[in-house]
Amino acid sequence: MAAPSTEQVRNIVLVGQDGAGKTSLAEAMLHVSGKTSRLGTTHDGKSNLDYDPEEIKRQFTISTSIAPIPWKGFKINILDTSGSDDFLGETIAAMEATEMAMFVVDAVAGPQINTTKLWQLAERERLCRAVYINHIDREHADFDAAFAALVSQFGQRVGAVTIPIGVDADFKGVIDVIRMKARYHRDGKEQIEEIPAELADAAQTARDKLCDLVAEADDELMMKYLDGEEQLTQSELESLLSAAISQEIFIPVFVGSTLIEQGIEGLLDDIVTYFPAPDAHGPIPTATGDELHIDESGEPAGYVFKTVSDAFVGRLSFVKVLSGVLEPGVELINAKTKKKDRLAHLYVMTGKETEDVKSARAGDIIVIPKLTDAHTGDTLSTSGSIQIAPLPFPKPLYPVAIEAANTKDEDKLGDQLAKIAEIDPCVTLHRDEQTHQTILTTLGEGAVNLILARIKERAGIEAKLLEVKVPYRETIRKKAEAQGRHKKQTGGAGQFGDCWIRLEPNPGGGYEFVDEVVGGKISKPMIVAVDKGIRDAMVEGFLTDDPFVDVKVAVYDGSMHPVDSNEMAFKLAGRLAFRNACEKADPYLLEPMANIEVTVTDEYNGTILSDFSTRRGRVTGTGTDDDGRTVIKARVPYKEVVTYARDLRSMTRGVGSYSLEIEGYEEVPADIAKKLVAEYQASRENG
Repeated sequence: MAAPSTEQVRNIVLVGQDGAGKTSLAEAMLHVSGKTSRLGTTHDGKSNLDYDPEEIKRQFTISTSIAPIPWKGFKINILDTSGSDDFLGETIAAMEATEMAMFVVDAVAGPQINTTKLWQLAERERLCRAVYINHIDREHADFDAAFAALVSQFGQRVGAVTIPIGVDADFKGVIDVIRMKARYHRDGKEQIEEIPAELADAAQTARDKLCDLVAEADDELMMKYLDGEEQLTQSELESLLSAAISQEIFIPVFVGSTLIEQGIEGLLDDIVTYFPAPDAHGPIPTATGDELHIDESGEPAGYVFKTVSDAFVGRLSFVKVLSGVLEPGVELINAKTKKKDRLAHLYVMTGKETEDVKSARAGDIIVIPKLTDAHTGDTLSTSGSIQIAPLPFPKPLYPVAIEAANTKDEDKLGDQLAKIAEIDPCVTLHRDEQTHQTILTTLGEGAVNLILARIKERAGIEAKLLEVKVPYRETIRKKAEAQGRHKKQTGGAGQFGDCWIRLEPNPGGGYEFVDEVVGGKISKPMIVAVDKGIRDAMVEGFLTDDPFVDVKVAVYDGSMHPVDSNEMAFKLAGRLAFRNACEKADPYLLEPMANIEVTVTDEYNGTILSDFSTRRGRVTGTGTDDDGRTVIKARVPYKEVVTYARDLRSMTRGVGSYSLEIEGYEEVPADIAKKLVAEYQASRENG
């Protein structure tokens, strides 16, 4: 495939609910265009795009795949994405690399939850939109109901450009409302005929609505049209469609069946004719506040919207060419790191199949192998001065503790997890030094399971999940004094350390150590050793093994032996003194608190409020967002919301979303603290 010019490129991301048929739509486009010799299908594991072993096993899309489709001198880059919240990051990244989002909707189920959530995101980002109503040949399919649901949820801008000829088992083809013709896909070829007489009125009604919508793209024509002076001519209608779609005045709705390939040729025709080219959708905002125009004559630059690690070819960077022309030999500089990479090869990918290309022009989407310093969200250019602001990725909020089933694989597991976290902005990895756990955080349970499966498949490592331990703290309520005395005689030189300390609460002040010794009863080096001993004791805690915080300690008295006193002895004395004082100072446990903000539709308000009360949470405020949804703010013990990503999805059927920040500590209720202390003591007794 020769490198197309910018105006010959169309970039479209397929989005929507899992099961609506996004992948099958891309597969039908590939086959009808002649790009593939067979129609790929997901249910039998023979999809060109869902080729990953886990995708074949689960029969749904996990990772974004590219389907470059040649059609009548144009190149249509189809990005097939996951419809699952657990893999939302890749979908968002793919949306940023395209000018048009095609929402695939099931003709039986209609637009579902994820469709609505992604629609709102596309609207906020000013992405052009279209809808493909799929599976119109299924039992109980209802085009009118599905279309009405689109209008109800997304407004009056949606309008049909194709309508079905029959539904359910009677579905035969589609009516092209723009050209007022019937289109049938028979024996692998398209046939264009006159509209059946019984559907003439329905076709005219759809065309009238279409004219009403697109007329808004031209003020002069709209006034004439509304005044009834004239109807839109065929040429006027067709000339207005591109502007209406590009300006988001009009959202075209297509219908068909991907499995029998009805409605595909007309869709491809309309994509190349009316959908916006990369340079027709306005400039791209940069991180510096400037604007970047997609222009073949500009400085060579590209944006990395996806990164994968391939077992055979290494790292692959999926790149949207922002300006200029990219070709092997060009040296690009990462705007973030200022490091250089020289391009060796450029690929066009269809699923996992790669094809070398000699160049790629502004607006196109390509894959570049072996970029050593490029990550998802990076901008590369010859000057290194171009940097676009990536869409904010969803923050991973679902943590699990992970370790190797076999301890000898622990280092290998760490390496594998680090590689995954490096290329996926929706995965984080850290070691909690207090709880001694490795914490993997993702968008949900599905993402965790995928990571476990891939590590086992690629590296032969079996990993297991553990409950995430919450990092508690300890502090005191009262002031107390105590002596720490360490004396040991071994026959030769012994050990002697003796100190008196005063322990008192220091809310919010951390650890503070004060030297109040007078008269040289303890020398300066020994006082420093007492401080070290106390710090060591604070790490282990008193009630449990959780560290002490917010205490002020003063050493005010003590004694030394002229021969046996040394730093080790006073370090041990300080440790003993601290523990003796803690026993008198009424120690108690603190737990981390989470400030959480939940966004839901009105029907789930009561559910969320009631649930917070069972989690020991207190509501701190309520409001509404720009879309009219309820926002509930609460402060909840972190232990109660560790698995909230999974729980909220279950409670609201995927409608709800939330953000969470851990901020501050509060006292653990007495009954829960008693249980925690008992569990700790039991664990010590059991070794």
